[in-house]
Amino acid sequence: MNNKIKGFWPWIAILLTCAVAAFLLDQQGRLWICQCGRVDLWAGDIWSADNSQHLFDPYSFTHILHGFIFFWVASWLLPRLPFGWQLWLTILVEAAWEVGENTEAVIQRYREATLALGYDGDTIVNSMSDILLCGVGVFLARRLGFWRTLALFVLTEVTLTLWIRDSLLLNILMLLYPIDAIRNWQIGAAP
Repeated sequence: MNNKIKGFWPWIAILLTCAVAAFLLDQQGRLWICQCGRVDLWAGDIWSADNSQHLFDPYSFTHILHGFIFFWVASWLLPRLPFGWQLWLTILVEAAWEVGENTEAVIQRYREATLALGYDGDTIVNSMSDILLCGVGVFLARRLGFWRTLALFVLTEVTLTLWIRDSLLLNILMLLYPIDAIRNWQIGAAP
């Protein structure tokens, strides 16, 4: 099999992975687009009903960080695996996360343990955008190298913490081990 055809298979796998994720999200009852009936490019207010309903929101940046982390892990554990397949593995993990994150049990956990008090889950459009942004994170990590990507990771975490009082690491912490003082501080930013 020539190299052009071999290089094509990871892209087919990525498309199939996204299609399966969209199907599973649909089966879970996730809406394709916002109940408002439109698809906005940006929804910047994390306290509004538009959060996680449109293409991009402040949490979109955390999905780029997912791409950084997943690429670091894939290139460390599977350094000889061609980049296309490393990208597919990353997309597969992110797609699995999107499906898992939008189960009723995880949505309820977000409501109980994090600042996502009225969170109803993502739309499928938002989930597909999050998966795409994870892929963008992979490409950035590959292009920038570990140290510059790490610096960008830290800068993004600090910016999100100051901007919306949340970030990838805070979100993970609060989901797994909620701390009342942090939650109270986060909710203190609510309008």
